[in-house]
Amino acid sequence: MLATIALVSLIAFGLWTRQKVQDIDSEGFSAERVVKDIKVISQEHHSVAHPEERAKVRQYLLERLQEMGADSITVFEHKNLVGPENKHVVYTFDAYNVLAEFAPLHADSADNQNTSLMMVAHYDSRYSQPMPRQDTVWSYGAADDGYGVGVILETLNQALKYRSEWKQSFKILFTDAEEPGMQGMKALWREHREVFDQVGLMINVEARGPFGPALLFETSPGSKELVKLYQQTARYPHTYSLTTVVYGFMPNFTDFTIVKDDIPGLNFSTISDINHYHTNLDNFSFVTPKSIQHYGSQIVPLVEEYLTNPLYSDKDVLRSDENSINFSMPLLGLFNFSKTTYTWINVGIYIIFILLLLLDLMRGRAKFAQIWPAALKTLLMAIGVLLIGELIAYLSCLASGAIFKPFGIVQGVKADNIIMIITALLMVCLMGFFYWRQRKNIQRQSSHSIRKSAPQTAARLYANNHLYAVLLILMILSLALLLAINENLMFLIPLFAATMALLLHRLTSLRCWYLIAIAFILLHSLSFLYALAMALTIGAFGAVLMLAYLHVKVILALTDLYISK
Repeated sequence: MLATIALVSLIAFGLWTRQKVQDIDSEGFSAERVVKDIKVISQEHHSVAHPEERAKVRQYLLERLQEMGADSITVFEHKNLVGPENKHVVYTFDAYNVLAEFAPLHADSADNQNTSLMMVAHYDSRYSQPMPRQDTVWSYGAADDGYGVGVILETLNQALKYRSEWKQSFKILFTDAEEPGMQGMKALWREHREVFDQVGLMINVEARGPFGPALLFETSPGSKELVKLYQQTARYPHTYSLTTVVYGFMPNFTDFTIVKDDIPGLNFSTISDINHYHTNLDNFSFVTPKSIQHYGSQIVPLVEEYLTNPLYSDKDVLRSDENSINFSMPLLGLFNFSKTTYTWINVGIYIIFILLLLLDLMRGRAKFAQIWPAALKTLLMAIGVLLIGELIAYLSCLASGAIFKPFGIVQGVKADNIIMIITALLMVCLMGFFYWRQRKNIQRQSSHSIRKSAPQTAARLYANNHLYAVLLILMILSLALLLAINENLMFLIPLFAATMALLLHRLTSLRCWYLIAIAFILLHSLSFLYALAMALTIGAFGAVLMLAYLHVKVILALTDLYISK
């Protein structure tokens, strides 16, 4: 049992996505070749406050694009742009966007260039940023957005190998002045809209930190066909449609923000670690080839499909009026549903859960008089855990001199990830200790019965009651989120797994269904909660800890049912 949980936990943390990094002589996508480009790009600060250094990076990119045989390269100059006024310093600068175009080789394809694939990354690094208890720091742009620029160059390198098969053209856009409010992309969109006229798909590549897997964290509205393309092509997909919803409420933006309502597109990024983001720690020494390799696993096959399939000669084929509900799970891949299908799945799970609850109440396998107090206690404890998590976040900010933002992005907390991991592990240990101690007390109290099976019966009743209590809370919360934003996977998945395990155990008498449910929940929980914690940072630790609490409650009860005779 413990071995199974440990193995699933390792898989859920995404170790399986960390493919072997392809070396510089590899025929496939090579993170080492990307690293070689990043080393040049990140030698110096190259923000809007460093025009000479930025010009060196731009010249390097122009030379690389020329070497790769671009049909045309255009540098768009935008004079006297001004950064956003709400920053600690206002910069005035000139921006230079670089556009390279590659057409299909064959004449019959070249005559039919209705559609282009455009990949976008920015080549400027972050300008000066004040940090708590530190001097002002400057980023070297190794990850943000050296990762994006390097990944695009290597993706182009791979695509040129099958250029004879292209049906669509390929545009590379390296934008300038993204950091001070996407000024470069805004100017290009405002002054040269024709650049985007025939773009049927945009892929923006970002990096919010140098570590961890690459996440498809945002899609354009009407994502149904986009996600279907991603699902069919990407190796080791890593995405949650919930992140698109959450990202819409966050104060962070990318170049893709400017065009996403007009052009179908996908936005990729690493999301770890916030303390390397926009600081002097974003330098070459922290570049992580394994993270870069994961970009290639998802993007390269997607690009090949789009460039070579005549279906995409219609630039509107990826447009849709419907968003999809989707999420990925390590080992199991990507689950993608229409809103209607997802809603009916929810309804079906709710009905099965309620019927199982009623059936067990009638058969004496559960006691409503014990379920509702346990459910109320679970809810109150979940709220308490949320508050404790936010208190820990506040104290951590206080100790580090960082600005505390409840449920907001917090930067500058020393050892923030270690604090979150240790707190979560301590909570799990305490929950396990008190659960099993209470279980032992119930068995001890029932051991005086004349029936030899009384302790086991009491233990099973205890497990059933506590499982139904937490599932009742999960059903209420998932229904509320379904009605509010149509996204509730963090509550629905443990509810689904536990409900199906109960149903299948009743039908087959096999307890292994509980073990499968535990594995399923762990695959989701550990990977999703990790992504959530990294994306929202320690400022939202209370929410992450609360979700972990509810998931662990389900796992404890399922474990109890699995080991009970």
